[in-house]
Amino acid sequence: MKKAKAKIIGAIVLVIVAFLYYYFTLPAINIHSRDFWFFIGILVAVLALIYAWKKRLRPDEIKTSKGMKAILFVLAAVVVVYLVGALLSSPIVNAKKYQKLLKVEEGEFTKDIEELSFDQIPLLDKESATLLGNRKMGSMVDMVSQFEVDDIYSQINYQGRPVRVSPLKYASGIKWITNQSEGIPAYVRIDMATQSTELVKLEKGIKYSTSEYFNRNIYRHLRFNYPTYIFDQLSFETDDDGVPYWVCPVKKFNIGLFGGETVGRVVLCNAVTGETKDYAIDDVPKWIDRAYSSDLLVQLYDYYGALKHGFLNSVLGQKDCLKTTEGYNYLAIDDDVWVYTGVTSVSGDQSNVGFVLMNQRTMETKFYPIEGATEASAMSSAEGQVQNLKYKATFPLLLNLSGEPTYFIALKDDAGLVKKYAMVNVQKYQLVAIGDTVSQCEEKYNELLLTDGVIKEEEDKREVQTMEGTIAKIAQGVVEGNSHYYILLEESEEIFDVSVVDFIDVIRYEPGQKVTIEYKQDEKANTVLSIK
Repeated sequence: MKKAKAKIIGAIVLVIVAFLYYYFTLPAINIHSRDFWFFIGILVAVLALIYAWKKRLRPDEIKTSKGMKAILFVLAAVVVVYLVGALLSSPIVNAKKYQKLLKVEEGEFTKDIEELSFDQIPLLDKESATLLGNRKMGSMVDMVSQFEVDDIYSQINYQGRPVRVSPLKYASGIKWITNQSEGIPAYVRIDMATQSTELVKLEKGIKYSTSEYFNRNIYRHLRFNYPTYIFDQLSFETDDDGVPYWVCPVKKFNIGLFGGETVGRVVLCNAVTGETKDYAIDDVPKWIDRAYSSDLLVQLYDYYGALKHGFLNSVLGQKDCLKTTEGYNYLAIDDDVWVYTGVTSVSGDQSNVGFVLMNQRTMETKFYPIEGATEASAMSSAEGQVQNLKYKATFPLLLNLSGEPTYFIALKDDAGLVKKYAMVNVQKYQLVAIGDTVSQCEEKYNELLLTDGVIKEEEDKREVQTMEGTIAKIAQGVVEGNSHYYILLEESEEIFDVSVVDFIDVIRYEPGQKVTIEYKQDEKANTVLSIK
């Protein structure tokens, strides 16, 4: 009777330990998961303790107990399988396979990266976005005492705009108790170009998030629905209608037991309803921007660059070994988000051999063999121009300006606020332009390029045209401190821009007067060359 009772107690203890460990650590039931092997090891170790307690074994009796020997044999087998599996999955014995995980094509810079208008350039990094998000949250009197902004701030394309989005989270356990029935009422959306910050309120609250404590915790919700899936970093995104989702990449192991991680599937979870959909990586909706995390893509390129001639060469001779620079940024191209980072030799010199763009949805990778300064060198050059102000440079964004690869850098003060902007030529990093606005910075940068002979001033090939007509409307404006008059004629729908500096008599003109205008066509308003 006592033996049966002891067995029951031991089984109950083992089940309770297994349940609690599984519920809070959430290991995937998958032989490719390191956590799974650790979970098995913990269970076998607990079983050994229960057996020793039930048999009342003394330390000197453990070696002679057949049951304990069997349990310890199982534990040793688990450890051996784990260690051997880890070794056989490593780059040490699979260098060629690791090097081929990522397919890299050579790209054409001016063709692949178009010149962006100022309202499409992401001016903020994650730290600056966090400051804006917290400031916006602080102004929401009805929410600030109950919620905080989560620090996720995923960068996505929303309706053709580069934005960062992040959900709110419960401010504390007590606030979770009082608000969890309604869920989280909003998320923050920050336009990275205009810096406008919006708190998007939802009709129904977010019920599945990282700040939930029990079954609605997003990680636990995913684990109970997909017990065998090994998830990579989750990201918070919204579709083009503003509906919040969790994008949950599922790891795929291509080499041995634990090696060669890529992404094989993506689970999409509605943050409000908890509804999930499972997609193969090639079938994910195009509005999803982040199936592959930045860290995973950078790691894959490092394998590609360092293992061309095997593992030993990557450690000893290091012939032809390349690596990514310490940092990355994002570019929005064709409604996808691409990770940008420089590529340099492993010897640690101060120049890049090129740079690489990696698509976060498809893993498409392009290398651009453009030699130039490392991002760190460009940041130091920019800081040197304002060293008296002690501004700190953010990690650069790579832009195409006048056909030249250019580092675009925001300069921030001690409070983390962007105060100035810098543009540094990648190939001639001594060419540094500083401006209070992006347009002012670009104007100075183009002047430097012209002065240094990097680019030539384009010849104006627009034809001079003439039009006669009656003034229908005339309005005044100021452009860069100079007065301009904008004229509409009854005979035309086009706008004519007259500089007051060049044609002072224009201030005498009134609607109803007949005029003859010589002009050159332009996108927004035609440039007037003479008016009579």
